Amino acid sequence: MPRPSELPPIKEIGAIGWMRKHLFSSWYNTVLTLVSVYLIVTLIGPLLNWVVFEATFAGSSSSDCKGEGACWLFIGQRLNFFIYGFYPDALQWRVDVMFGLLAVAFAPQFMERFPARKYFGLFGMTGLPLIGYFLIPGGWFGLEEVQSSKWGGLMLTLILAYVGILAALPLGTVLALGRRSDMPVIRGICVVFIEVWRAVPLITVLFMASVMLPLFLPEGMNFEKLMRALIGIILWQSAYMAEVVRGGLQAIPKGQYEAASALGLGYWKKMGLIVLPQALTLVIPGIVNTFIALFKDTTLVLIIGLFDILGAVQSTITDPAWQNVAIEGYVFVAFCFWVFCFGMSRYSQNLERKLDTGHKT
Repeated sequence: MPRPSELPPIKEIGAIGWMRKHLFSSWYNTVLTLVSVYLIVTLIGPLLNWVVFEATFAGSSSSDCKGEGACWLFIGQRLNFFIYGFYPDALQWRVDVMFGLLAVAFAPQFMERFPARKYFGLFGMTGLPLIGYFLIPGGWFGLEEVQSSKWGGLMLTLILAYVGILAALPLGTVLALGRRSDMPVIRGICVVFIEVWRAVPLITVLFMASVMLPLFLPEGMNFEKLMRALIGIILWQSAYMAEVVRGGLQAIPKGQYEAASALGLGYWKKMGLIVLPQALTLVIPGIVNTFIALFKDTTLVLIIGLFDILGAVQSTITDPAWQNVAIEGYVFVAFCFWVFCFGMSRYSQNLERKLDTGHKT
């Protein structure tokens, strides 16, 4: 009579099994684990004291920050400036509406079972930018106009990143297709465009867009500084995006192209229905990595006089009324960037798992 199957040893499953496999699998892993635990235990106490227990959260002025902990009162007192910049207080409801619509459009993308979530995503890529075009600057439908020179803080960071991401992906895709074109003229133009823009650092592009671009425009035509920065960011980012998409196109087996041609599909139908969906799926990590890099590079607009969230914090910590709060300001900026970058990273991982077809390159 066969004996009934026995349960795995307790040391091989559960938390103990995981620790044996990942933390104590060898002598050097054991040493590294013990050293890491020692450092965490040693540092966690002073860090918690500075962040929470000895920190100052309430008060009316910098004189209330008397302890040795963090002065989070500084963040609370200047939070409005960090988010809206110089945008008029009475009109900040417009920005709040856009923040709300942004959350409505993209929060459902993290919920697998949320009904019609793809339509919310489509709204975020089409309707949301259109609403923002009329709502944020004003001047339409009786709304008071607000010059872009008054935009700043987190609002400006999100505008730069969102518009840059939204425009760079399709433009980069077209450039990638052009670089693989059989027509020498189209391929040459795309190659020159991509290589020139990739060879120039973004800080130089911003200087050129801010100073040199107006010199090439017809007399009487001029763009605001923010628009010039957006043009430079989009063109620069599209060159990097083109190379990411080109890598995905090259990873598609030749048989896919031949099968699409055998079905009688034209070039654009072959690319739009067969090749590009597979190529973009393969390079989701590269695309999101490029988006995250762009989001962080928006801080460079400070050099042309645009105050994003980092510029807003830097301009505030120089105020004599708030001394020795630079660390708190930079921690706040780092936390804001981490939230958005981590969110994009997690969404890309969820999208990878959903679109995974078992294709191996």
